[in-house]
Amino acid sequence: MNYPTIILKPKRSESLKRKHPWVFSGAIDKILMDEDAEELREGDLVQVADQNEKILGVGHFAEGSIAVRMLSFKKDVVNSNFWERKLTAAFQLRSTLQLTHSESTTCYRLVHAEGDGLPGLVVDIYGSVAIVQAHSAGFANELPAIAKALKAVMGDKLTAVYSKSEKALHRQGEESIEDDYLLGEAESPQIVLEHNLQFEIDWINGQKTGFFIDQRFNRELLKTYSKGKKVLNTFCYSGGFSVYALAAGATEVHSVDSSQKAIELTDRNVAINFEDCTIHKSFAKDTLKYLNETEELYDTIILDPPAYAKSKSAQHKAVQGYKRLNAKAFSMIKKGGILFTFSCSQVVDRKLFENTIMAAAIEARRNVKVLHHLSQPADHPVSIFHPEGEYLKGLVLYIEE
Repeated sequence: MNYPTIILKPKRSESLKRKHPWVFSGAIDKILMDEDAEELREGDLVQVADQNEKILGVGHFAEGSIAVRMLSFKKDVVNSNFWERKLTAAFQLRSTLQLTHSESTTCYRLVHAEGDGLPGLVVDIYGSVAIVQAHSAGFANELPAIAKALKAVMGDKLTAVYSKSEKALHRQGEESIEDDYLLGEAESPQIVLEHNLQFEIDWINGQKTGFFIDQRFNRELLKTYSKGKKVLNTFCYSGGFSVYALAAGATEVHSVDSSQKAIELTDRNVAINFEDCTIHKSFAKDTLKYLNETEELYDTIILDPPAYAKSKSAQHKAVQGYKRLNAKAFSMIKKGGILFTFSCSQVVDRKLFENTIMAAAIEARRNVKVLHHLSQPADHPVSIFHPEGEYLKGLVLYIEE
């Protein structure tokens, strides 16, 4: 099949030859179309070529600063076989790493956008249901084909595919599509397992695809620092860190989130795992307001805020927000205490984040040691050619005095 061909400007094809998956609009010299072809539309499949018209790959076109998101770095035909090959590779990776279904865990990420060579697509698995998010018009067009390919790859392990793309596309400024089942149907919410702990997942009404799977191993690590401790979990959403702290034997756990619905979900997840739990308290309140108003001191605090910056222009404001938040948390941790602190802002890189936390420690006049550098798990892989894919940064800090 011949796709419209985007010709790059001189010396602008090097990043593509290094397999970086984005073509920026400023790199485009011209677009070659068939004489009878219509104008290039958002989400169309295109070929990308260098000045000599040598084909470098195939991708989805978009009207924005990122003009093409690459699906393949060779001349390729994007059809049902193509999607099955891509999804098979993603499934085999998770299977090899033992990150798919097990007796103790029934949720995982199957497709992580650029990390799996599918920029603009996310697929999370909850039990036998796949939740698909299209973050581009290109993948919005491909949703029916993706659903069929998922079924072909997973077979009886998959009973339903649900598209939750409406809000993701709206945030990109693209035409929305309604969330709905693409294949089969399933009741939502459902209970899934993560390290033998139970969580209620509502992919229809919940945030993202229903759960923040990317913190799976960081939650497990928290258990090491929770036994016999008083723990504060801020921005708690579904209470994942709170449930793990309770499972580890914390003496008291407080959960804080500005959303009343999130607090209700946290309380349900605590109740599912621990009948008549009296050592857990939840607070529907803005985290910074809670930190400023409470007189409580904690042994362990978790700071897992939403992205403070979604564009480069918001970076400075985000850094100040992280500094203020962490400085306040430092002041509330007992000597010998532990802080788990995270950033999921892609425009705040690891070095900037760590420098910000250092500035917060200086401001709070605490002596701090780094115990762990944290990131996203292996079912959220980062392509070595696309370092921007490492969005989750975290530190586990020991407050010496």
